[in-house]
Amino acid sequence: MILSVAAAAFQTVRFMLQKQLSLGALSAGGATLARFAYSAPFVVAGVAGYALWTGAGLPARGGAFWAYAMTGAVAQVLATWCVVALFAARNFAVGITFKKTEVIQTALFGVLVLGDRISAPAVAAIVIGLLGVVVLSDNAGLPGLSARRMANRAAGLGLASGAFFAVSAVAYRGATLEVASDDPLLRAGVALVVVTVSQALGLGLWLGWREAGQLRALWRARRVAVLIGLASMGGSLCWFTAFTLQNAALVFAVGQIEVIFSILVSVAVFRERMTRREGLGVGLLSVSILGLVLLG
Repeated sequence: MILSVAAAAFQTVRFMLQKQLSLGALSAGGATLARFAYSAPFVVAGVAGYALWTGAGLPARGGAFWAYAMTGAVAQVLATWCVVALFAARNFAVGITFKKTEVIQTALFGVLVLGDRISAPAVAAIVIGLLGVVVLSDNAGLPGLSARRMANRAAGLGLASGAFFAVSAVAYRGATLEVASDDPLLRAGVALVVVTVSQALGLGLWLGWREAGQLRALWRARRVAVLIGLASMGGSLCWFTAFTLQNAALVFAVGQIEVIFSILVSVAVFRERMTRREGLGVGLLSVSILGLVLLG
């Protein structure tokens, strides 16, 4: 539980800094790369130092390790990109709440794909969450109640980010379990090094091809980007270690405290005001998430 709360706090700080960059110096892609490029050196140095200090060396990895790690890496890049792009369309707290539909989507994926059973109260919690998504998706700038009001870019980005984060979490848990070590911190660290370095290289090459100017802009924004890297490293290490100890659904459930953190940041840092409709949507989603935690 402590690891999940700490990860949520680190992640809130990281998204706050990424929003600041995405609204000024960087595009959504550039702000996303900041999260990986500036954390990779710290991750590599930290894990290498820990391995030397403990004398554990580099543990063996199972045959499915790379498949899990690369699947999670790609999904996380796409999820982060969606969230950063969402910040330009909605306020910080609403953006983070959309992202938190990952809990609801994970439950639904479990039923549809794995045949998991969900209790009747948990189904009710999911329905409440879906109502919250509808309320948050409602674009009040359009007249009447129509599909156009609900099917908007912000809703699509938020739901996509939740889905990609759900995939990445399950894949990362699979990757950590493929590392042959009894030390949960070392297992998490090995997986984190592989994932973060591959994300920095892959996304860096992509932006170099499609948005070359963003690489220069990212270097100019290095003072803030380094802080993003440090917050990212702290959050990722906490998430990965938690995944080695507990299933992804429960880790995510405790991590929903990030919604509360995001509301505080939205009001205190960005001076944003939530409309009554957005407050209702956030409230419905929060009730749904709490219900899934207690009843799912």
